[in-house]
Amino acid sequence: MNGLSFSEMCYLFCCPPLPSSVAAKLAFLPPEPTYYVEDEEDGSCSLHLTERSEWQYSLQELDGIEVFRTRTRKGNTIACMHVKNTDNPKFTLLFSHGNAVDLGQMSSFYVGLGSRINCNVFSFDYSGYGGSTGTPSENNIYADIEAAWSALHNKYSIPPEKLILYGQSIGTVASIHLAMRLEVAGVVLHSPLMSGMRVAFPSTTRTWCFDPFQNIEKVSRVSSPVLVIHGTEDEVIDFTHGLSIYERAPRTVDPLWVEGAGHNDVELYASYLERLRKFTDVDIGSS
Repeated sequence: MNGLSFSEMCYLFCCPPLPSSVAAKLAFLPPEPTYYVEDEEDGSCSLHLTERSEWQYSLQELDGIEVFRTRTRKGNTIACMHVKNTDNPKFTLLFSHGNAVDLGQMSSFYVGLGSRINCNVFSFDYSGYGGSTGTPSENNIYADIEAAWSALHNKYSIPPEKLILYGQSIGTVASIHLAMRLEVAGVVLHSPLMSGMRVAFPSTTRTWCFDPFQNIEKVSRVSSPVLVIHGTEDEVIDFTHGLSIYERAPRTVDPLWVEGAGHNDVELYASYLERLRKFTDVDIGSS
């Protein structure tokens, strides 16, 4: 998200275009697609990765990835990806990724993460990203995750008690939205933002009616266990956002504050995998 001057922000929110379109310009940065989904004669879909996806594994791991499309209540068709890392997963992660990547770029990460914590991973591209139609917006991202959950539940028979909602950066907006409506095994909020205005204007201390992505208000209505992860040197979404989300969520477990980590390198620290393993094995795994 890019910072704006106060006068620019006032103009954008008080005059056309609508706040929803402003939110899209501030938050969504869809990359050039790094994959495409091809329809097969038998009705299935196949995944084709480009060089820009930077796939790090062999064809064997690629065979464990299934892709398909589903339709949202907003009329868009979104691309979905199921990464089968194990036949007996502890949980399935419904992963909502960050704002400047798509499923192709995330595919190797999903394989690596899932195999290390013994979980399968299900993810989707927001409207306007990768193989998904439409335009990215706040309202569309809510419809997108609702459709993704419906597809995951119906196609793979995953019950809520075996589901972890994992949101990263802008993806925390989608995860919190669904977590308000669905009690699940756990919720991971990785580099969460309090709200759009608080990112653009760090001195903002209240939630305005036109404030997009109101995580700080919504997280208080999440009944599932919540793990907050944030780098202390995050240059995009300040560490104070993660701290405030942690303080507002009703059922938190011990957070992970990664000393010295920024916005895009938390996963490189050993404490990241260690904390996720403890979350799945102890915090929610023993319940």
